[in-house]
Amino acid sequence: GGGAGRGWRLTGEKCWISNAPEADFYTVFARTAPGAGSRGITAFLVPADRPGLTGSALDMLSPHPIGALAFDGVPVTADDVLGEADRGFRVAMGTLNLFRPSVGAFAVGMAQAALEATLAHTARRDAFGGKLSDLQTVAHQVAEMALRTEAARLMVYAAATAYDDGAPGVPRRAAMAKLLATETAQYVVDTAVQLHGARALRRGHLLEHLYREVRAPRIYEGASEVQRGIIAKELYAETPPPAGEAP
Repeated sequence: GGGAGRGWRLTGEKCWISNAPEADFYTVFARTAPGAGSRGITAFLVPADRPGLTGSALDMLSPHPIGALAFDGVPVTADDVLGEADRGFRVAMGTLNLFRPSVGAFAVGMAQAALEATLAHTARRDAFGGKLSDLQTVAHQVAEMALRTEAARLMVYAAATAYDDGAPGVPRRAAMAKLLATETAQYVVDTAVQLHGARALRRGHLLEHLYREVRAPRIYEGASEVQRGIIAKELYAETPPPAGEAP
């Protein structure tokens, strides 16, 4: 609480934070005007060594630096504010519109790595008097992997370009890119594991690593279900009402 002139003290807890507790600074969104809804949120850049700020690491499926933070009356001032006081919600939304395509790009990279590994494996693996790639069922699965990966890549490019250009529909495009790319990566990596067989599940194999890595992006920066909700909301907002009806 407290006004900008006196500063604020942050109290609360947050979990599932990237790079916590190792980071030197944390971006914190806190309610500074109770009862004002999204208009009462302020973004702060808080140094990790501020009094009252503690953190702990979380043991995850994939060894990302993820942790939890606890704020016990952590002092912040106007100098720590990102943007303007009570207008942090806009900062958060703008950040998500940038981060969602970047998560999509990460997912496309995983899909591409899995695809390339599968192409190499199926081309050299002996099976039934030939190579795995000679089997139509295998070749068609590889084609589907490539098709979906390329579609996701183009969607990510389109979303990133729209963001850079300030084009209309950025939230929708960002959500589409994140959703399509992360769901695609899950499919491609899983199919790659299937085509490699048991070797892909051995600790240390590229696909064993990707199989653990690929699950989380469908959850963070807004789960797939959230992205579908955003897409639908933006589509209806962009659709003009029928003639003769008030908006």
